[in-house]
Amino acid sequence: MSLLTITQRLNAYERLIRLDKPVGFMLLMWPTLWALWFATNGAPDIRFVWIFVLGTILMRSAGCAINDWADRDFDGAVKRTEMRPIASGEISPKEALWVAAVCALSAAALLIPLNWEARFWALPALAIAAIYPFTKRFFAVPQAVLGIAFSMGIPMAFAATTGNVPFIALYLIIANFFWVMAYDTEYAMVDRDDDARIGIKTSALFFGRHDVKAVAMSYALFLLGMLWIGWRMGMGYVFFGGLALATILAIHHLVLIRKRDRNQCFIAFRGNNLLGLSVFVGVALDYALRLRAWPHWY
Repeated sequence: MSLLTITQRLNAYERLIRLDKPVGFMLLMWPTLWALWFATNGAPDIRFVWIFVLGTILMRSAGCAINDWADRDFDGAVKRTEMRPIASGEISPKEALWVAAVCALSAAALLIPLNWEARFWALPALAIAAIYPFTKRFFAVPQAVLGIAFSMGIPMAFAATTGNVPFIALYLIIANFFWVMAYDTEYAMVDRDDDARIGIKTSALFFGRHDVKAVAMSYALFLLGMLWIGWRMGMGYVFFGGLALATILAIHHLVLIRKRDRNQCFIAFRGNNLLGLSVFVGVALDYALRLRAWPHWY
């Protein structure tokens, strides 16, 4: 096999697991980091930070490979996905499964330094990630399943650092669920016409002409949930400042999607990375300035 062929193959694998599109793993990473900071009062073990960051990258990569394998008969009929590696014939479906397995096993190896409580929560996380791609065929709002999948890092972070999953983790899961509903509905609005034509179910189709209202309601529930969590955790002005910035960004996203233009909806979706970062910076800086708490190597 020539060097050019190897390079092309590696490039195809990179696009299969979306390493060229980091927004996806960041959307999974932010709530995990919120939880890690909340669970440790702003002073997580640096090793745990790296474990969870790498874990989100690997699990998202495995999820993307499984998703493309599951959607191999549909992606070629959708304008946005027609050039994905399986749909374009660059790699075989079997190769995609091997890539998914390698990524999932690599993520599992990261569990070795963690306690049994965190390992326990990894099992439903893996199961939900594997099931999600298939729910688009029979479940009217598959984004709800993704909302659960993208929240599983939260109980794992609490379990790994405290040995249990308190009620505040559940509240954080619920808040994050609605954030995922908001941004993934924006994402679904990009492919609305193609999805309707090929029979894929999405929240954008389910909500129909009420899709923008549904996104607005989801953002509102997310922000109110985070506001309540901040009050419950005794957070200070810096946290609420970060949440205020997140609110401004959410309103901007609603302005972008109001006409349901494909490109504007996609821009709104991508902008959620900055929204998640705003919340994280608010959490981390609030602990740092109020309690002088920083990540440490324990």
